[in-house]
Amino acid sequence: MTNNLDTLATALYVKTDELLKAAPYLAPWRPKVGIAPKLSDAELVTLAVMQALLGFTSEARWLRYARSHLRHLFGYLPGQSGWNKRLREATGMITAVMRALAADTTLWTDDVWVVDSTPVECGRSTQTVRRSDLAGWAEYGYCASHSRYFWGLRLHLVCTLGGLPVGLALTGAKADERQTLLGIFAADPALVADRPGQTVIADKNYYGRDFEGALAAAGLDLLRPARKGQAERPGAGLFKPLRQTIESINQTFKGHLDLERHGGRTPAGVAVRVLQRVLALTAAIWHNDKTGQPTLRSLTAYDH
Repeated sequence: MTNNLDTLATALYVKTDELLKAAPYLAPWRPKVGIAPKLSDAELVTLAVMQALLGFTSEARWLRYARSHLRHLFGYLPGQSGWNKRLREATGMITAVMRALAADTTLWTDDVWVVDSTPVECGRSTQTVRRSDLAGWAEYGYCASHSRYFWGLRLHLVCTLGGLPVGLALTGAKADERQTLLGIFAADPALVADRPGQTVIADKNYYGRDFEGALAAAGLDLLRPARKGQAERPGAGLFKPLRQTIESINQTFKGHLDLERHGGRTPAGVAVRVLQRVLALTAAIWHNDKTGQPTLRSLTAYDH
């Protein structure tokens, strides 16, 4: 009997293949004359999602596992260097597939979003920090929710209450969360264009007259806790349970999808590995939604 992960993989492959046939420009560029890749772009996306869902942070171990257990799904599997190269070139395609899957769920039209950022650690030793190709992008920052300093990046997410990612950015650890959120919306005007009155729920760090004015001009209503010395703001009773929702979404990335064990050593490598994990969560929610599962953000059926 086909297991749940095989079923998701098959559905994802078909969906991605149809998307790329309808819009071939979404696939990585390659010359018209040359040897066609043995692993199709749709198969690449499917393999990337399966790797993240199964928790393989080592690509060498992942490819050994795939050769032993996934031959019934993939006729050809590349070597580690070929896999790395194909994955790094697929950033734009992964982003497009992620949007197509998200828009094909019942959660896409939710009128409430939660926004937050979470650390993506990229190194701990002084030698790593000094020698890393990520220097200049990765930097030291502080995570208040876990009371710790870290060296790396921040993943900024806009999600529905059900945990579906609808917008994201990956920045240095000290980047201003407010400006990053405005940048997410500016880079993707269609995301908010048809959503007048969309509610955005954030923590108290998303504050400021100019910031709130920019959100209001885009048709977005901001709810956040009052800062020290401010009068209580609307929706105060919602913030504690919603904070738990946000932490739960972050824990899905860190506990189930190993966000901070991404293994990337270059900007392109880190970026695509983070996107790989966001795509995996989006694909799982999409499949759970299509198959009528009671908990859309659950990954339990796919992690073994």
